[in-house]
Amino acid sequence: MYRMNGLKLSASLTVADLEKSLAWYTDVFGFAVDRRYEREGKLIAVSLQAGEVRVLITQDDGKKGLDRVKGEGFSMMITTGENLDDLAAGIKSRGGALESEPADTPWGMRMFRIKDPDGFRYTIASS
Repeated sequence: MYRMNGLKLSASLTVADLEKSLAWYTDVFGFAVDRRYEREGKLIAVSLQAGEVRVLITQDDGKKGLDRVKGEGFSMMITTGENLDDLAAGIKSRGGALESEPADTPWGMRMFRIKDPDGFRYTIASS
């Protein structure tokens, strides 16, 4: 049976307020802007990068209802070689709130959880 050999995964997320999410991802979470996308002079999406991790955030156009829940039942894991306690402390010092504090798991990883303004959850784990 054929098995794909993936090398990287990037996520594309629809957000309710692009500017608010952009500020959270860059100022709180620590991503850098890779590229901004505009249409007719209006910002519609931003490509973000943190090492090899890429996230595209796009402005919700409302066609599926502005009140729809985003991020429910969905979680992404970012694995890093950085000190998790320092990362978590930095996020908190920049106004972020953790869903769970850094903790060791029975399977040998250290991790914490955080949620973006639209409810998309991330688990940050040690490598």
